[in-house]
Amino acid sequence: MKKQKQEISRNKLLGLAGTGWMFDAMDVGILSFVIAALAVEWQLTPSQMGWIGSVNSIGMAVGALGFGMLADKIGRKNVFMMTLVLFSVASGLSALTMTLTAFLILRFFVGAGLGGELPVASTLVSESVEAHERGRVVVLLESFWAAGWLLAAIIAYFVIPNYGWRLALIITALPAFYAIYLRRRLPDSPKFELDGKPKQSAVEKIKTLWSKKYARRTLMLWIVWFTVVFSYYGMFLWLPSVMVMKGFDLIHSFKYVLIMTLAQLPGYFTAAWLIERAGRKFVLATYLLGTAASALFFGNAETLPLLLTSGALLSFFNLGAWGALYAYSPEQYPTAIRATGSGMAAAVGRIGGIFGPLLIGTLLAAGYGFDLVFGIFCGAIIIGVIAVVFLGTETKQTELE
Repeated sequence: MKKQKQEISRNKLLGLAGTGWMFDAMDVGILSFVIAALAVEWQLTPSQMGWIGSVNSIGMAVGALGFGMLADKIGRKNVFMMTLVLFSVASGLSALTMTLTAFLILRFFVGAGLGGELPVASTLVSESVEAHERGRVVVLLESFWAAGWLLAAIIAYFVIPNYGWRLALIITALPAFYAIYLRRRLPDSPKFELDGKPKQSAVEKIKTLWSKKYARRTLMLWIVWFTVVFSYYGMFLWLPSVMVMKGFDLIHSFKYVLIMTLAQLPGYFTAAWLIERAGRKFVLATYLLGTAASALFFGNAETLPLLLTSGALLSFFNLGAWGALYAYSPEQYPTAIRATGSGMAAAVGRIGGIFGPLLIGTLLAAGYGFDLVFGIFCGAIIIGVIAVVFLGTETKQTELE
């Protein structure tokens, strides 16, 4: 009976946090389709399109750092709810903008909420489940990202061509009401409640991250997060636009990206199955190598079958790697600095997310092809693999400090 209660509690936590995670993904996913629609309606240049994705990542960097530190001070649950409200309201307001400048300002605040929620939610779940299933549960939490992207693709396909991008963004404001439900239903981290109350200042926590004991782990995480986010936001925020630039109309491009997005789910589920068997390092390195190869093929693909196949493989491997990374990151630090450490790693990653979309916009405007752009992303991911293999420490089924 006790085991059954724990199972229900774990599943309830996964469902509550995962739904918030799904809304987060829905907003990021919608943005990729909105960029393609805005490019047509506002006649944006590739550089301006790149700035939309990059401003989002600037906000995510600020949010991951600030809200990560705040979560170590006031608790994971409170910050989780705050970030959910912030990105939902700002996203809804961005639907009312008439200029690119106003849109960019609001996308910064959307990004701050998104960037803060993800490391805090993964830390909360990581601290709330047993060591033998922690990795699997956190990867399953990440799988809600695929559900959110699918939801975004469905909304984009049925709403944007018929009713416009503004209605699509108004729909993304609805998750704000979910925070009211979370306030009553979501428990805070038992580890934080027990011994995570703040004993160090923010400066002392950052110094601890770079102390002799944690410096190698911190360096590894920062490198991996930077390369993964740089490549992910460079590639995925541009997917619908890339399909349009390859000659497909808006509706067909949305449909093809929806098909590619479906491959995210088996990517997560296979990673969740492997992570407690083969370990974090193996899953992360293997799925990143698969991402690198898929990026190379996608950048050079010219026919529709090759585009769909390589795009689906890109979704499969990249999102499986994301799941492993979110499981791996909180396991590197003790409770008192866990959200700060995970948040700072995510913030460094978001800096990569600033440059990824800008890189595509700049190179395309300069006349370079997709083969070069996706080749650069392939190389960046290889650097992340090297960091995991040579600097990473296996944390499979170990108790959190």
